[in-house]
Amino acid sequence: MMIQRREFIRNAIGSALALAAVRISGDAFAQTNESLPVAGNPAEQGNPLILRGVNLGGWLVLEKWMVPDVYRGINAPDEYSLSLALGDQAEVRLKQHRETFITAEDFRWIKDRSLNAVRLPVGYWALEAPKPFVGAADFVDFAFDQASQNGLKVVLDLHGAPGSQNGWDHSGRSGEIGWHKNPDNIKETVRVLASFAQKYGKHPALFGIELLNEPSNQIPVETLKGFYQDAYAQIRKYAGPEVAIVFHDSFRAMAWQNFMKGPDYSNVIIDTHLYQLFNKDDSKRNAQEQIVFALGRKTALEQMQQQELPTFVGEWSLALPGNSIEDLSSFQSDLLNSAYADTQLLCFENTRGWFFWSYKLESNSAWNFRYCVARGWLPEHFPA
Repeated sequence: MMIQRREFIRNAIGSALALAAVRISGDAFAQTNESLPVAGNPAEQGNPLILRGVNLGGWLVLEKWMVPDVYRGINAPDEYSLSLALGDQAEVRLKQHRETFITAEDFRWIKDRSLNAVRLPVGYWALEAPKPFVGAADFVDFAFDQASQNGLKVVLDLHGAPGSQNGWDHSGRSGEIGWHKNPDNIKETVRVLASFAQKYGKHPALFGIELLNEPSNQIPVETLKGFYQDAYAQIRKYAGPEVAIVFHDSFRAMAWQNFMKGPDYSNVIIDTHLYQLFNKDDSKRNAQEQIVFALGRKTALEQMQQQELPTFVGEWSLALPGNSIEDLSSFQSDLLNSAYADTQLLCFENTRGWFFWSYKLESNSAWNFRYCVARGWLPEHFPA
């Protein structure tokens, strides 16, 4: 019954996609990866690996909403504050979390779903652990080894930088956006990235290194561009052209035309994060309008790839604003979640791939990949 329902949804969405694409872009929504023109280097346009994977969020970089049990008994908003409050006990608590939240079984589960990649968020403190942070070098090694054993590729994602690149808890320390205000922060970030490349640049599981997760759009774009170029140069000292250099668009799509292209740069990919949850316009859409809006993502992604660089969607989920779903029955909610999932997956097929946020949480929700698969909202297996 679930298979029949999913096929019905796929067929219905397929028809809707064709119609919506004509309305939105004048195309018939029939382009394939082979026919899509992509900016960048000709050598990268043959048959590039299409990434289909999950983020290992909440593991080596804490987010309280994802893993509240780690924060039990401590009134702290972020990993920095938690580690500071725990003092000598921080290492014990974080080690226990890291050993149990993601295990070898999880990597086997990911492989068994026919996914081919993981995006691994780490902080600048992962390898060297400036106080009060607790280092995670052994667990980064573990992730690479498990990925290799299970035929998975790794995008090593610098999720938190000194000074905080966005003021959010997943940068390690919430509050002020101070990363770009001190040149030493930027210099240290480049050094940390070079150390990642020196250690993992030749690892067979490494697909790419992401220079910085979600830098705020308050940071001057020229500052970011200079940082991206400097980081590229340092990483390339240790990682050859087979290793992708990934940079986030800083929520400024189409700000990266004529940037980091060949012949001076090779194998550069833009990461964009696509949610329909966080702004006022998102909250105004009903369920049907959310699906239609998701269809329009295809046009934006095509423009990024044609006019900028190869692109993947480094974060997305099935979460929608409460008012979009509050009047739906359980059956209607299931249909919406399946349709929303299928629509996004179809739109992402013409990119370099995607990573769902996130693989698991302590709670069951539309953010939890394993739960979404169990509910039938996402497929049980993905194409090779």
